[in-house]
Amino acid sequence: MPLLRSEEVELQLLLETEEKEKAKNSLINFMEYDGQGRWKRAKHLELLCSKLEDVAQGKILRLMIFMPPRHGKSECVSKKFPVWFLGRNPNEEIILTSYAADLAFDFSRIARNTLREHGHLWDVELAEDSASVGRWGIKGHRGGLVAAGVGGPITGRGAKIAIIDDPFKNWQEAASNTIREHVDQWYKSTLRTRLAPGGAIVLVMTRWHEDDLAGRLLKEAKAGGEQWETVVLSAQSESINEFGDKIKEWLWTERYSAEEYKSIKKAIGAYLWASLYQQKPSPTEGGILKRDWWKFYRQAPGRFDEIIQSWDCTFKDEKASKSGTPDYVVGQVWGRVGADKYLLDQVRDRMDFPATIQAVRTLTYKWPKARAKLIEDKANGPAVIATLKREIPGLIPVNPEGGKVVRAQAVSADIEAGNVYLPDPSIAPWVHDFIEECVAFPNGAFDDIVDAMSQSLNRLCVTGSRDKFSFNASEMDGLTKKSAWNL
Repeated sequence: MPLLRSEEVELQLLLETEEKEKAKNSLINFMEYDGQGRWKRAKHLELLCSKLEDVAQGKILRLMIFMPPRHGKSECVSKKFPVWFLGRNPNEEIILTSYAADLAFDFSRIARNTLREHGHLWDVELAEDSASVGRWGIKGHRGGLVAAGVGGPITGRGAKIAIIDDPFKNWQEAASNTIREHVDQWYKSTLRTRLAPGGAIVLVMTRWHEDDLAGRLLKEAKAGGEQWETVVLSAQSESINEFGDKIKEWLWTERYSAEEYKSIKKAIGAYLWASLYQQKPSPTEGGILKRDWWKFYRQAPGRFDEIIQSWDCTFKDEKASKSGTPDYVVGQVWGRVGADKYLLDQVRDRMDFPATIQAVRTLTYKWPKARAKLIEDKANGPAVIATLKREIPGLIPVNPEGGKVVRAQAVSADIEAGNVYLPDPSIAPWVHDFIEECVAFPNGAFDDIVDAMSQSLNRLCVTGSRDKFSFNASEMDGLTKKSAWNL
């Protein structure tokens, strides 16, 4: 028997009431309610919403979320979650930040307008003075939202929940140690100090760099600092089925087909794919410098056309790392036979200026036939040359052209072609660290090994024939497990 018109209306009202009740109490349902059919559920968004609900309930106080671009992170975390949380907790405050104030204001504007539209779910309204997207409040309550760019001022307001949505704009920013340090200091001196007792922090971002804000916080957590729960959503994941087969799955096939993911990977390259889409800043196979390109030797050639030293010095002592110790200094010895180049020795250690001077002396004594000694004309380099130029011959200041990435790309062809040889790890265990830094470059925490290497190889690629040097067995003792000595 068909329903009467009055019964249809009553049923519709019951359904609408049920939808509203679900939206009030569930973030994923609220997003669906707000989307009005335009927004669709996805497994990774359901997981994300469940974690944010745990934050709202005080079950998680430190949450990191790593996701690819354009996969719904800002829609969930920065645009809708603040509305859902403030509707349920109108006396609480949220601080919302992103790499630029304009972007944070955009998020805030959408959240404010969403609350204006759906505040009736919780019987709340915007305060009359909420015209500003930088700061708005809840009528009759103490709560509200403050938006700011990373590095910007957020003084004067506390937060029950602080949201950081992508602290870095792009790879160029994340690759800058100066900007990474600035973000880290802003987090510790400004944002962290605004958190209310028992408050929560949500850091949602695409991983650009091993030493980005997330990387630093996770490193501190391992050392006993604040503990973080992490949600890592990779564009492509791998699992094992009941038959032991490896199954590769794409994250959001409802929106991106496998072909689209593959097209993106091809367009942006291996190391950006690993960072942005896999949330692994150091690709397994390597970025610019691939893991399987390296050649190894157990016995170095007995004769070389040319031998050189190459030094990458740290900054002056006042630029010491936050731990109070200087940054790394790297010195390498390279030999060339025709087109082939051989890494013969390396020293890498945290050194202040006096230790750097002694290291140059020691490596020079150890390798007297390395006549040219390349020293980058930056940081402590000029001071090293000025101190030793009357004592050690062949100190050459190098003012490299292009950035670090350009210099590494210039020598990558020689490495890929098999013209660069490293001592086998069986005789030089430190080579493992050498390779890992090269694989991680330019997204790794350190690049001093790569800088010294690219400086050497660029020089050896352009120099002509040199005097040939012979070695006896005793002169090759540097290629023992004592190589890469520490001072």
